[in-house]
Amino acid sequence: MSAFPKIAIIGAGPSGLTLANILQRNQISFTVYENDASPNARNQGGTLDLHPDGGQLAIREAGLWDAFTTHARPESDVMKLVEMNGEVLWDENGPDKHEVPEEEKFAHRPEIDREALMQLLLAPLAPAAVKWGKKLKEVVPAAGETYDLHFVDGTVETGFGLVVGADGAWSKVRQLLTDEKPYYSGISAVEMWALDVNEKNKWLSQYVGQGNCFSFGEGRAIQAQRIGNGSIRTYACLRKPESFLKDCGIDWTKPETARKEFVERYFSDCGEDLKRIILEAEDELILRTLYMLPVGFRWESRPGVTLLGDAAHLMTPFAGVGVNAAMTDSLDLGRSIVAYKESPQEKSLADVVKDYELRLFPRGEKFAQKTMNGLNKHFSANGTQEMAGRFRAAYGK
Repeated sequence: MSAFPKIAIIGAGPSGLTLANILQRNQISFTVYENDASPNARNQGGTLDLHPDGGQLAIREAGLWDAFTTHARPESDVMKLVEMNGEVLWDENGPDKHEVPEEEKFAHRPEIDREALMQLLLAPLAPAAVKWGKKLKEVVPAAGETYDLHFVDGTVETGFGLVVGADGAWSKVRQLLTDEKPYYSGISAVEMWALDVNEKNKWLSQYVGQGNCFSFGEGRAIQAQRIGNGSIRTYACLRKPESFLKDCGIDWTKPETARKEFVERYFSDCGEDLKRIILEAEDELILRTLYMLPVGFRWESRPGVTLLGDAAHLMTPFAGVGVNAAMTDSLDLGRSIVAYKESPQEKSLADVVKDYELRLFPRGEKFAQKTMNGLNKHFSANGTQEMAGRFRAAYGK
């Protein structure tokens, strides 16, 4: 039997690290290459809800369920929906909260901070398995359907029989498979943080609640979410041209005045509480322009190269399925590689990759279409009412 192919995973996000854990658990060698200099080089983002048939299933396959239940926050699987005029249409916080029996808490969608998920996924991996500060320049085809990795620092790693692109929106690995690039989704967002709200701003803590607080309207949305470290992150989103954040005339280098001007221009007719969510998130301000890949995006299979997560199906966050789609990709590909290791005579690795992609494409299209539908509904005049109606129907209220 020939040696098992060398595997490179490009990107140490949820999809890349989930695949790494599944491979390690099955004694399959790999190396993860990550652009960031260290796990703490940048903020990892807000919070995620892992679905039982998505992220949770992948966590179980990776052997990390007990660790997940330690870090996850099932108490934050609650929703508050507020009309733009300030009327509360749905609230799962407080005494009327829908109670979930203890044994069913993880049967729903518990939240976990992105930072906690990253640490959970990194902890079991051998230190040498993840190489930090390795910004990929290009993947170069080499002899015998292998590939060499060329990095910006001038180093080259050679002889990979499988290169897995888990390198996100602007994937370098994707360039081997297609010329398709992400395009602007039509949505721009201002992300704002309020730290230590339990001590510093009890009103904000109580108003947002234990989970998510959303408000949708024609061409705009306000979304606030509880983070496990005691902070709240608010995202004020607008349907605007791609250059809006740069060209709108607001001086974002002065956050205090920028927040006030932003609210006065685009949210002045909103309820006072919703405006306070934005104005009192005073600790950080980050501008975000949201991109996506086309719904139904596909590529011609190429031996030795494939994609996971955002590299394969970048979508906006307006259905809450992105990380679950990504970790499902990792679960599917991981199982396929394990099966190939156990019975290499049944299929070639190229066939294994192609079969994985044939399952990936319709799955990714389903998630991407759900996200597009969510975007269109959320940024409509009746966005909050529509979501509240779905919750009432689900709970018989």
